[in-house]
Amino acid sequence: MVVFVGCGRPGGNGHDGQTGSGGADAGDAAAKTYVKPGDKDEFYLFYSGGHSGQVFIAGIPSMRHLFTIPVFAPHPGTGYGFDEESKHMLGGFTWGDVHHPALSQTDGKYDGRWLFVNDNANNRVARIDLRDMKTKQIFGPIPNSSGNHGSSFVTENTEYILVATRFSVPLPKGRHAPIESYADEFHGMVSGLTVDKETGEMKVGWQILTPPFNWDLGSTGKGPSSGWAFWTSYNTEMAYETLEAGASQMDRDLGAVVNWRAAEAAVREGKATDMGGVPVIDPAKVPGVLYFLPIPKSPHGIDVDPSGRWVAAGGKLQPTVSVYNFEKLKAAIDARDFESEFRGVPVIRFESALEGEVPAGLGPLHTQYDGKGNAYTSMFIESVITKWKLPPWNDEERQDLNKVVLDKIPVHFNIGHLVVAGSDTREPYGRYMVAGNKLSKGRHLSTGPSQPESSQLIDISGEKMTMLYETFTDPEPHFMQILKADAIQPIEVYPRAENTNPNAVWDAELGGGDAQRDDRGSEGDRDSQPVHSGQDRSESRR
Repeated sequence: MVVFVGCGRPGGNGHDGQTGSGGADAGDAAAKTYVKPGDKDEFYLFYSGGHSGQVFIAGIPSMRHLFTIPVFAPHPGTGYGFDEESKHMLGGFTWGDVHHPALSQTDGKYDGRWLFVNDNANNRVARIDLRDMKTKQIFGPIPNSSGNHGSSFVTENTEYILVATRFSVPLPKGRHAPIESYADEFHGMVSGLTVDKETGEMKVGWQILTPPFNWDLGSTGKGPSSGWAFWTSYNTEMAYETLEAGASQMDRDLGAVVNWRAAEAAVREGKATDMGGVPVIDPAKVPGVLYFLPIPKSPHGIDVDPSGRWVAAGGKLQPTVSVYNFEKLKAAIDARDFESEFRGVPVIRFESALEGEVPAGLGPLHTQYDGKGNAYTSMFIESVITKWKLPPWNDEERQDLNKVVLDKIPVHFNIGHLVVAGSDTREPYGRYMVAGNKLSKGRHLSTGPSQPESSQLIDISGEKMTMLYETFTDPEPHFMQILKADAIQPIEVYPRAENTNPNAVWDAELGGGDAQRDDRGSEGDRDSQPVHSGQDRSESRR
């Protein structure tokens, strides 16, 4: 039996309640995560801030909180949301619910330009410029949509931010329909938001009308699956009363398989209709843009591996992860190997696309990849992360897929999201994984009735996963992104040529009796060293 200590913290009781894989020597774990004062971390960790409406930045491996980026809610410490410009950008909203950050990409790799985050509550997407870590655009509410949960998923060259609705409404928006007519009168939507290659500005490129399913999480393709995207849904039953029971009746739900290049072409060819000022595609009338795929019951994540060939979907009411082979899936589409259709949309035959079902454990939700042929799936019910081997599998493994399960590590407790560094790129960094857990009861000094949530840093560089560190966050973070520190070089002072803030003072003689030039630079640096530039937030948007 291996006994775990709480990452060797002073004052701990020396017992972590864990046995089995994951046991790290306290001194070794401390050495691996210690960043001495004045030194810097190797990676940025961008947390979704949940109901705070903001994005949190931490460092890895120290897990120290570095900064909060104001996004969807006012932030008194920086003045964000208190001046006219940022209030206008917030659009009258004073809060948001941040779920899924996504880093911009070029050629399927992080390019260090932007971070996109969704507001699940108010149906918006924001763009953060990583050059100065400031919010530059809040787009939305997105037309013809409600509950922007299946977001934000970036295509290989940041052509699009792909989003999908959690909730369905009568369309066009603004009209009433009785809830009893939910299946017929309510609709969901999958949207492609175009991103300007130079400025990053977002706007709606196209939308695809869907049945009133609750779209949950998605992923974008790469390699053989380039140009495609995938979403899970957890209410194929189209329930509207006792949702948890009503939405769990079928053995499988239906996921969405979207050919976004075909959607793009349909708009160019005039096959979309205008709704709310944006082009909307009816997939029953425009074949080839949308297919349905049977997926595990009550799913959350559907995740494409770095090669673009393997797609893993987890359903918390099914103790297996379904692994699809995109090459088989595409062959089924080409051969019209469909088991049925739903409202004019073909349903791909499950067996034709499936590679295998991995018995990963209880409550599989989300899967990440290390780029070395391994997958890591969060188990909500079991409170573990399961490491398993991706295909191709040999004959012995195919006969018993228990053999591809390589390791399990306990996490505390009821894990939701997890992130492996660079998992959603063609070339993951690997090395570190962070578990985002929903409960932390008993693992910290008491904070009264309201409890923080825990995030745990795990070393995945070896055959077995090793717990390194545990920290706590305000409720309720969801997904995260990890970026190498040297992938960006944030500025700390805005060059004079770029700063149009009318409050900026560049000459001490014009700044009044109390004004003094920042003498960190020489006289030759005057063009990049302001005396004063107003509020932190005000100088950031030009």
